[in-house]
Amino acid sequence: MNKQELSALISLLDDPDESVYQEISSKLLSMGPMVIPELEAAWEHCFDTLIQNRIENIIHKIQFDLISNELKKWSAPDNQNLLDGALLVARYQYPDIDFDKVKKQINQIKQDIWLELNDELTALEKVKIINHILFDVHNFSGNTTNYHAPQNSYINNVLESKKGNPLLLSIIYTIVAQILEIPIYGVNLPEHFILCYTNADHDVLPEMIDDSNSNVLFYINPFSKGAVFSRKEIDAFLRQLKLEPLASFYEPCSNLEIIKRLLRNLVSSYEKLGYPDKSEELKALLGSLGE
Repeated sequence: MNKQELSALISLLDDPDESVYQEISSKLLSMGPMVIPELEAAWEHCFDTLIQNRIENIIHKIQFDLISNELKKWSAPDNQNLLDGALLVARYQYPDIDFDKVKKQINQIKQDIWLELNDELTALEKVKIINHILFDVHNFSGNTTNYHAPQNSYINNVLESKKGNPLLLSIIYTIVAQILEIPIYGVNLPEHFILCYTNADHDVLPEMIDDSNSNVLFYINPFSKGAVFSRKEIDAFLRQLKLEPLASFYEPCSNLEIIKRLLRNLVSSYEKLGYPDKSEELKALLGSLGE
């Protein structure tokens, strides 16, 4: 379909017959992202609220379908890069998100940490450097005053505001650490999200090493500025919640599980704010990941 034909089709969006609108909408949706610039141009030159709303709905549906398909591709075992997953989730709310800008911000944090590292450092010393750069130099912190706000779950927002929830702060921490080949991974703890440092390094304080068969040396809480703790604190936390201490509460989880939890957090946030449509869409995105 050429540009003239496409413009003619878009001009029919003002048809009062709902069945005609649905047919036109289906044709436009079938064309995918390529029609978005033409739709946006039509919106800018239109002063009819009905047509503007219809254009907005079509654009949103095209963008939503694109994210859903991209998440399906991302969920393949060889594609589950954590930064890419967080960016796809952020694109739901920010369709025009600048991926390169986010990656540059992450790279700057990585570079600042890398300048302080050397091969002689212990695992705890490496974590202290990451904590210093993230929380003292770049001033990241937990958003305690607006804990359940959706913006705490979008990586671009958190990189700008320097405030996030436990999961998004952990995601940034993990992404940077793994770029630097530091073995830090997410732990899917109920009611909270933490990180663990695995035993690629063994030069930690003896009291920090768990006496279990775990591959974990110690745990990190990015929401508390990178506080380091042991398995015993998790035991106490689970007792407080009256939960059985399942193995998955102590061990590294997959990037797929992290992105699923990120989407579940957003479902909950929008439900609390009274946006059922957004909650349902995010549940559909979870479905794209097999949940």
